[in-house]
Amino acid sequence: MFPIRDHNPSGRTPYVVYALMAANILIFLTYAGILNDDQALYALFGKWAMIPANISRGIEYHTLFSSMFLHAGWMHLIGNMLFLWIFGDNLEDELGHLKFLAFYLACGVSAGLAHVWVAPQSNVLTVGASGAIAGVMGGYLLLFPRARIDVVVVLIIFFRVFAVPAWLVLAAWLGIQFVGGLGADPDAGGVAYWAHAGGFVIGLILITPLWLRLGGPGFWQQTHGRPPHPEVHYRLNESRIPKIRRK
Repeated sequence: MFPIRDHNPSGRTPYVVYALMAANILIFLTYAGILNDDQALYALFGKWAMIPANISRGIEYHTLFSSMFLHAGWMHLIGNMLFLWIFGDNLEDELGHLKFLAFYLACGVSAGLAHVWVAPQSNVLTVGASGAIAGVMGGYLLLFPRARIDVVVVLIIFFRVFAVPAWLVLAAWLGIQFVGGLGADPDAGGVAYWAHAGGFVIGLILITPLWLRLGGPGFWQQTHGRPPHPEVHYRLNESRIPKIRRK
């Protein structure tokens, strides 16, 4: 089950989301040619990727920022940019451009620190925008829990697009992070599950003042838990199964 889009495009152009996507893609393209050269890639990431042990020693704090703009491969980049595109625009619309940028960076740094807290002596290089984007997802969940998200469900050779509420998609994603984190060794490399979970929780916390200012539960009642923009109906979601009326 993989999300591909939401049904409520933002009311104004999400310049910061586009700029962040462009920055991530352009930076990745500068070193895409050395992805198969482990030595060259390690030399690059050694300067700009986050190493928890170094942060614990009080050095290379800049990597908490720079690591957010590095990705380990094409699928890593594409997946992160897709999630940022789906969930970032409406959050930027509510926060405003500069506040959204500050929110994004704060979530990314906090996610990195959460990973350091779990694996303080790890020397494994850590890269990716996932922690910052997880914060965006956490903020989206609080503001728009009932927004409709299209997900692709793949069953062997068949696939189908379904529209499901955002809370279901995001809760499932967060659950995967907790389960993965409990079963993984943070010092062994792989997915930084606790960075994802930490970023998500920080996003929820940081967006709470805005949610309360908008009216809290009253905001949900006013907007029905969805972004306050006209909903788009995609033809791809129309079922091919004939409808049968009850007698």
